Amino acid sequence: MPSAQLSRLHRLSALGQSVWVDFLSREEIHGGRLQELIDQYAVVGVTSNPTIFQQAMSTGDAYDEQMKELSEQGLDAKECFWRMAERDITDACRLLLPLWEAGAGRDGYVSLEVDPALAYDALATYNEAVDLHRRIDQPNLLVKIPATKPGLAAIEDVIAKGKSINVTLIFSLQRYAEVAESYIRGIERLTADGGDPSGVASVASFFVSRIDTEADRRIEELRADSSLLGKLAVANARLAYQRYLKIFSGHRWEQLAAKGAQPQRLLWASTSTKNPHYPDTMYVDQLIGPDTVNTMPEQTLAAFQDHGGLEPTLRVGVPAAERLLQRLAAAGVDYDDLTETLEREGVEKFQASYCALLEAISQKIGALSPA
Repeated sequence: MPSAQLSRLHRLSALGQSVWVDFLSREEIHGGRLQELIDQYAVVGVTSNPTIFQQAMSTGDAYDEQMKELSEQGLDAKECFWRMAERDITDACRLLLPLWEAGAGRDGYVSLEVDPALAYDALATYNEAVDLHRRIDQPNLLVKIPATKPGLAAIEDVIAKGKSINVTLIFSLQRYAEVAESYIRGIERLTADGGDPSGVASVASFFVSRIDTEADRRIEELRADSSLLGKLAVANARLAYQRYLKIFSGHRWEQLAAKGAQPQRLLWASTSTKNPHYPDTMYVDQLIGPDTVNTMPEQTLAAFQDHGGLEPTLRVGVPAAERLLQRLAAAGVDYDDLTETLEREGVEKFQASYCALLEAISQKIGALSPA
């Protein structure tokens, strides 16, 4: 098909950026919507998190039948959630499996996050990640592990076991470099033990819009130069991509690549625009580049399909991005504190969503149970 006839999202894919959708529900899997996104919106992957499952499971009746069956078996709300989530993720993995097979494992992945309460417990995170891979047992599953300090050890250990992961809640350049190092060390351990790295996939989910939300709040609080507003998130992501290019090149990486290892791609997460005064596709338009992923909520997918830009922008303005960080520091915006705050709040938000989800399931079980 001539490129002029391709949809914007298909043309985005042709520029080397994979399109994933940041939402999952049972209705979307079995009602045909996910297949529609694959066919018409060039979607080749799915991400989920506790907030997404809270939205999916707390409304409607798609989960009622299974929930009732599980509660009658004596399972509590937490056990019910994991059984229901495992079914959804398995069904989604099977739906996307042809994409995974056709692309030799580049895309076609579905992500499921470990219990957010484990974010600061490396051993428990490792055990749950390996167990989720065992229970779901799909080659295109990515288990999500938060990029906390303890999470770094779990990332390395899970990769060393030959299991694919999505590293989530990355905000800072330093933490991104640490995540990539954990991935590479895991691959080195895997190959040293005689393992085959070609079947291991990983993405590093670098969060975007939340950076601007917090940076803008601080800039306004400091009454700093208004020209700094709405700039840090894109600059931060572009600088992360420069680090990606350096990390996954050179002798150390080439040795692993020769054995079949795949680079850990950067995935732009939190790409819906939170500020209504900013363009609704800015976190897609300004971060287009090869060998990356952008996972978008459906609203952002639709907006980009309608009017998104299609210029390669990820390598543009790198010196300006470096200068922006210097200007922000001079204005009193503490980058390290900002990103550490966002990481902590990100974990807390997922924990709160998870708790709210379990509470909603408990209430539903009560309503579904006979008097």
